[in-house]
Amino acid sequence: MKLFVGLGNPGQDYVFNRHNVGFMTVDAIAAAHGFPKWRKRFNGLATEGKLGAEQVLLLKPQTFMNVSGRAAGEAVRFYKLDPADVVVLHDELDLAPGKVRVKTGGGVAGHNGLKSLSAHIGNDYVRVRIGIGHPGQSDRVKRHVLHDFAKSDRAWLEPLLGAIAEEAPHLAEGAFDKFQSRVAHAMQTVTGIPQEKSPQSKSAPRPRKQDAAARSVEPAAAETLGARLRRWFGS
Repeated sequence: MKLFVGLGNPGQDYVFNRHNVGFMTVDAIAAAHGFPKWRKRFNGLATEGKLGAEQVLLLKPQTFMNVSGRAAGEAVRFYKLDPADVVVLHDELDLAPGKVRVKTGGGVAGHNGLKSLSAHIGNDYVRVRIGIGHPGQSDRVKRHVLHDFAKSDRAWLEPLLGAIAEEAPHLAEGAFDKFQSRVAHAMQTVTGIPQEKSPQSKSAPRPRKQDAAARSVEPAAAETLGARLRRWFGS
């Protein structure tokens, strides 16, 4: 069993916040891979299914960001998981929008959700850092993360969610370089956003024009990110 924890704040006021990109990502994974409906478990919303050969529990803590570790800790204890079995998907100020990096352990860089997780399950879990960019000044950070994504962000956010969802089986299997490489390649192909090459980037396949983002949740091509998010989240 692997546990994927998407970080965010519960409630309609926060649905489209940059700080909620972890919630958005696990919703995209659930939609792309046909997971069953979310249900209340572990002080959160959870759904369980297969990513590749791995059984995975997706979890969205409903305890607010600053105490996310409480929900994750309950799931870890119930399934007797090691921290290495836990993958946390979260917003990252120190990465440019549209970039994704994977690392195991390390500091929390002031992220209160990660701080809570480390307090409850230890520090050696996997982090999928999803870049939202920095507003440039520290006194603008709170407003930046707790503000909705701008319409202009949809050009990179929609394909990013789709690419992460498409490549999630590699993440579940622990093939982190392959996951990161394929997401980066999809983003460069679809949006033109330059991505730093990871060690396996040369072997990443060239996606067809109808890329991972479109294939993973395939309504009409003209559907906007906003409409797609409303459909995924039921809001």
